[in-house]
Amino acid sequence: MKDSKLEALLQSLKEQKTGAEDSLAALDRYVSENPASDEALLRRGMLHWQLGNRAEAINDYNAALRINPESPAKIALKQTYSILDFYDKDLFNP
Repeated sequence: MKDSKLEALLQSLKEQKTGAEDSLAALDRYVSENPASDEALLRRGMLHWQLGNRAEAINDYNAALRINPESPAKIALKQTYSILDFYDKDLFNP
């Protein structure tokens, strides 16, 4: 189910061309006011990932999954672990 308040916030941030740190602060406020919003946690997790905050992204994805086990965070978490688990075996062979 789409959260109209969250959609409005995201649209506003996009229109204002807000930087990632300011967007993160706005999402932090939104999540603190709406802790049951799995979509907001997913979006914040995606922003954390973009900023290089891998652990925070994983925490947000897991929190979203606790709220809604069918959240798209399930896919994001699977992709996250796939990226983190990747290694190039050829780099270890001289």
